[in-house]
Amino acid sequence: MSTLQVNRVIECEGLACPLPVVRTKKAMDEMNAGEVLEIRATDKGSVADLKSWSSRTGHQYLGLKEENGVFHHFIRKAESADTKAEKKYPHIATNEEVQTKLVSGETIHIIDVREPAEYAFGRIPGAISIPLGQLEEKITELDPSQAYYIVCRTGTRSDMACQILSDKGYHHVKNVTPGMTQWIYDQEQD
Repeated sequence: MSTLQVNRVIECEGLACPLPVVRTKKAMDEMNAGEVLEIRATDKGSVADLKSWSSRTGHQYLGLKEENGVFHHFIRKAESADTKAEKKYPHIATNEEVQTKLVSGETIHIIDVREPAEYAFGRIPGAISIPLGQLEEKITELDPSQAYYIVCRTGTRSDMACQILSDKGYHHVKNVTPGMTQWIYDQEQD
């Protein structure tokens, strides 16, 4: 079995979204096309985050190896002609807008794309859990004619989820920003 030539390693253990992606982007900017970056992360969400980021930017996600709770991601930097500009999902709702709708009694559909443990420790009342890594397999459980508010910890993972849903024909989707790190209202817990 051949081994993969890694040109650079970044340590992201103990960091939560969006930091593994932010550090990956910075490292990629400093690398040459064709070089391979290894990202070591402990955040389970990094699996979906880094795969999605690679796909959206044109870099090649080579694979993943897990050892003792550490995810080793391998990404090859694309040629500049093959890269895509990172774009942000344009439709957002603030935490305050979501809270106003909840207080008014309006029925809204909130999808929390964080990992199950994050969801269990505190979520917007009524939010359903669909971790980003499971979104594509559970997309058939959603109704494309409904409006959805997508939330995560900081707005980064939910931005990726909104782009996935939009690409699949869901046109009434909003990214809740800045997300749970600044949600000051009531929360449900397990």
